[in-house]
Amino acid sequence: MSGNERQFLPLNIALLTVSDTRTEEEDISGKTLVERLESAGHHLFSKAIVADDIYQIRAIVSSWVADEQVNVIISTGGTGVTGRDGTPEAIEPLLDKALSGFGEVFRMLSYQDIKTSTIQSRAVAGVANATYIFCLPGSVGACRTAWDSLISEQLDFRTKPCNLVQLMPRLLEK
Repeated sequence: MSGNERQFLPLNIALLTVSDTRTEEEDISGKTLVERLESAGHHLFSKAIVADDIYQIRAIVSSWVADEQVNVIISTGGTGVTGRDGTPEAIEPLLDKALSGFGEVFRMLSYQDIKTSTIQSRAVAGVANATYIFCLPGSVGACRTAWDSLISEQLDFRTKPCNLVQLMPRLLEK
């Protein structure tokens, strides 16, 4: 290996499923994300299921954001347009910086599979206290699309020309 090659850096990832109805056994989207992040070489730091309630969502995510060991938080569910869907409203006030391109590119990719139904997705991402946060729709297909086409490469230090991991040492700069 030449001196220019980067080594993979495993990250600690916390996973939150937002649902009023899913149990651990029924959480196929959560299981899909766990399989993918572990297959990529990352560590599942913590996993939880929480009701579609902005304050409960915010409480769990805030505790993970405050934990220096957590590098990334991924949530699945609660990004639609029904009255109970409140994940973006729970998470966006916590963000120091939004990654607007994530939602834009996710919907562009999603359009290939679900056509105009993608406008119902309010997928968002950002940074809070040097922790990356990705809020995904609750469907298995959406989780696969987000991880396989966006998140996995950005959480891999070897991805060139740039990736989110290489920025981690600078996230708390003032």
